[in-house]
Amino acid sequence: MAKMEVKTSLLDNMIGVGDMVLLEPLNEDSFIDNLKQRFDHSEIYTYIGSVVISVNPYRTLPIYTPDKVEEYRNRNFYELSPHIYALADEAYRSLRDQDKDQCILITGESGAGKTEASKLVMSYVAAVCGKGAEVNQVKEQLLQSNPVLEAFGNAKTARNDNSSRFGKYMDIEFNFKGDPLGGVISNYLLEKSRVVKQPRGERNFHIFYQMLSGASDDLLDKLKLERDFSKYNYLSLDSAKVNGIDDASNFRTVRNAMQIVGFLDHETQSVLAIVAAVLKLGNIEFKPESRVNGLDESKVKDKNELKEICELMGIEQTVLERAFSFRTVEAKQEKVSTTLNVAQAYYARDALAKNMYSRLFSWLVQRINESIKAQSKVRKKVMGVLDIYGFEIFEENSFEQFIINYCNEKLQQIFIELTLKEEQEEYIREGIEWTHIEYFNNAVICDLIENNQNGIIAMLDEECLRPGTVTDDTFLEKLNQVCATHQHFESRMSKCSRFLNDTSLPHCCFRIQHYAGKVMYQVEGFVDKNNDLLYRDLSQAMWKANHSLIKELFPEGNPAKINLKRPPTAGSQFKASVSTLMKNLQTKNPNYIRCIKPNDKKAAHIFNDALVRHQVNYLGLLENVRVRRAGFAFRQPYEPCLKRYKMLCKQTWPHWKGPARDGVEVLLNNLKIPKEEYSFGRSKIFIRNPRTLFKLEELRKERLEDLATLIQKIYRGWKCRTRFLLMKKSQIVVSAWVRRYLQQNKYKRIKSSTIVVQSYTRGWKARKILRELKYQKRCNEAVTTIAAYWHGTQVRREYRKFFRANAGKKIYAFTIQRIIQKYFLEMKNKMPSVSPIDNNWPTRPYLFLDSTHKEMKRIFHLWRCKKYRDQFTEQKKFIYDEKLEASELFKDKKLSYPASVGQPFHGDYLEISKNPKYKKLSDTIEEKIIIADTVNKINRANGKGATRIFLLTKSNVTIADQKSGQIKLEVPLGDITKVSMSSQNDGFFALHLKEGSAAACKGDFLFSSDHLIEMATKLYRTTLMQTKQKIYIEIADEFLVQFKQDKVCVKFIQGTQKNGNIPTCKRKNNRLLEVAVP
Repeated sequence: MAKMEVKTSLLDNMIGVGDMVLLEPLNEDSFIDNLKQRFDHSEIYTYIGSVVISVNPYRTLPIYTPDKVEEYRNRNFYELSPHIYALADEAYRSLRDQDKDQCILITGESGAGKTEASKLVMSYVAAVCGKGAEVNQVKEQLLQSNPVLEAFGNAKTARNDNSSRFGKYMDIEFNFKGDPLGGVISNYLLEKSRVVKQPRGERNFHIFYQMLSGASDDLLDKLKLERDFSKYNYLSLDSAKVNGIDDASNFRTVRNAMQIVGFLDHETQSVLAIVAAVLKLGNIEFKPESRVNGLDESKVKDKNELKEICELMGIEQTVLERAFSFRTVEAKQEKVSTTLNVAQAYYARDALAKNMYSRLFSWLVQRINESIKAQSKVRKKVMGVLDIYGFEIFEENSFEQFIINYCNEKLQQIFIELTLKEEQEEYIREGIEWTHIEYFNNAVICDLIENNQNGIIAMLDEECLRPGTVTDDTFLEKLNQVCATHQHFESRMSKCSRFLNDTSLPHCCFRIQHYAGKVMYQVEGFVDKNNDLLYRDLSQAMWKANHSLIKELFPEGNPAKINLKRPPTAGSQFKASVSTLMKNLQTKNPNYIRCIKPNDKKAAHIFNDALVRHQVNYLGLLENVRVRRAGFAFRQPYEPCLKRYKMLCKQTWPHWKGPARDGVEVLLNNLKIPKEEYSFGRSKIFIRNPRTLFKLEELRKERLEDLATLIQKIYRGWKCRTRFLLMKKSQIVVSAWVRRYLQQNKYKRIKSSTIVVQSYTRGWKARKILRELKYQKRCNEAVTTIAAYWHGTQVRREYRKFFRANAGKKIYAFTIQRIIQKYFLEMKNKMPSVSPIDNNWPTRPYLFLDSTHKEMKRIFHLWRCKKYRDQFTEQKKFIYDEKLEASELFKDKKLSYPASVGQPFHGDYLEISKNPKYKKLSDTIEEKIIIADTVNKINRANGKGATRIFLLTKSNVTIADQKSGQIKLEVPLGDITKVSMSSQNDGFFALHLKEGSAAACKGDFLFSSDHLIEMATKLYRTTLMQTKQKIYIEIADEFLVQFKQDKVCVKFIQGTQKNGNIPTCKRKNNRLLEVAVP
């Protein structure tokens, strides 16, 4: 629908008929054609009164957006196009505003979209109810219960990729404001036989595939599973992968949903462990083994699988193995133990797997109920949502189909009763005379199935409980005896002769004529499925498990609570559940959603007439329409009716002043509608025949066209008048602007001419004044010139006697003096900064001042250097003296010198006095330490280095061990004669000692240091101050050192180093030591 289009009724822009009650003519073909027409236009919802028919589109439609939710919120049911939101809103508002408990019954066959419909209802209610942290948490838990139940209760079938294999009824509880408080879920008849066997093309329950696909490798290892589906006999392989289903992603969704609902981590792990155990049970195989008494006994073939299952469940292997091989029958005080053959062992295995999964599913529902139940004890309003399997007619129908169809018979019965009841209540409420409506009452079919004396379920229970040989055939014989005369029961073996020659009815089958049609049931398996036996040995084995959840699922296995009474059969349990459900539904106001599957291919845009016709028949939709139309086909409150049709009468158009009922009466009388076609209620008008409504719609359509023409005519006239007035106004404006423009141009021309005349006049006057002024100026100049010459002559005559021969020199000296004064004044303003490194100096103004200019520059530089030195402290002067000394010693001689210029001389790099490691060494040395650093002492034999501490004091050079701090050698400064080093970028230096001194017994020393420049400088200065003698600093790439009695040449060469840029030293022979410098 376009955004600007506003719909006020479902009759507006209607495709087909939106409400089947208005369908004319009403027959099966027109009903199907109307559904198909709407389906082809993506209108998947159609009404039958207040019942919603939903056709599965098998594709995503843009009709469930938040905007749609707001569009249907608080709107009348018939106000907009048919939609599931309209029904959900009607139910919610009735519950909130009228305090009526509601139930929404969703029926249809598998694949018709029941589960999606229930999700849409719940999501709509969650969207329109209250907000708040607590309310949002309740809504989230209610919504997140769906993914958990779908994973464990849904499966891929031939008809539906996400088919619910159980019935679900959820009661959502609300407070007086309409905010959700919690909920309660009931489940019905899980199809547990699917656990052990699936038909071709179908899958087991989703959770098995999700767990194998989405669980992490660590989790699979804990569960003793492998990711390969083919490893498990309970999983069908032909449909293991389904297009459009991401099992791994869904598993993560399920885990997250369980956390939101309130499952604890250990509970989730326990649930997955049981699922894994069920899956692995299918891999247990048995082999026969003969005993002495001639009976066959079953034995487990591969005990590894059994061992892993027992580890998962915490059961002793021998206990479970015995339960698969023996069966104990207990009667009063006697116990009889019999062996199980292979077939019975497989039956026991499958029965255990089915019971474990079924009980686990029931526990999940119970656990979810604990989490979502309402916490407050205030009075609650309830909305029930029933999502249950629809009527099933297959080629082979068994016990499950019999039970499902029985449930649908009960739902059909309550549907007809409540529909008629609702019709009758509305007629009474509106004061309309009620006429009895004839309809097919299926109570006789329900009685055939559920009668406590002669019903099929009662006879099946009786057959299961009686002693002796009980088979499916004996059950069929009993049916033939009791039900042979029933008009809705058929069998070849009955006493009724009309079925003896019916070849379409096999001997092993019976047929029931349900409200939806005849269904033939194969009697095979009825007794076993109704018994649903689990051997007591298996129950007791499960109860012995260490796994707390397993023990909780099998309470009957407790020996202390042993009960010899036979458990109730599956049929009787389901009958009791259905009875409770019916009582629950009868206390609530019903709302119906009938789901229809358009095709078996699960494809979009395909509408199979035959398939839809079959569903329409067994859902009883035509009968529903006839029941609704038996009274009045259409009803509407007076206000909306008058608002919609008031343009059809002159008295009511455009405004009716008076009660709406009187206006509707005047309208219908004016239109000459026969009085038998309508009736007036207290608040609504009731129209009997759809043709009357369509006639009103046709007249309204024609009248709307006339009104549209009138509106167009008035609009066009108004538009033309408005355009004429606008053009007239525009013409006046344009004329005014043109006249203004012409007058402006005329004024500009006159003004321009006036300015020209004025300029010429002013010019003439100015030139005349200028001539007069010039003449006066020339006269003044002439007088001044004559006077000046005259005064000059007089002065020269007066002062001629004072002039001498050296007057030129004095003038020259005076000129030079003035120039020099000017030079110094200019220099005062152009002086550079007082920074010693600033080389700027003003340019020389005169060539003859060149020497003066240079001398001034030199004097200024000396002055600012003195000023700079006067700022130094004593310590800073000492540092600069050292740097100056280093410059004199090493500048342009040693390559490593430039790198040392910017580095300050620290001296005590090791902080001897502060470092506790060298406390002993610090205490030994009494003099002030000038430099303390680590050096590499070069071994005289091989050239390798050893780390030592180098200390320089005022009188000694001390060498100490780096690790222990022990003094190795002390050399007085007077014994050092020379220091040798290379010109390269390295840290090697040699200390030459005085021959005959105590320290020179082993010869000279060769060291390597990172602070060579600083060490040499400080050593040079300290020796000079103490001994008043200069140490000779030798800088050469080859020099001799005295090692004991030998003189060895130390040679520095260029070479590539393995250790990067670190110089290496190597002893070549007795006379040569090479240092490789990078």
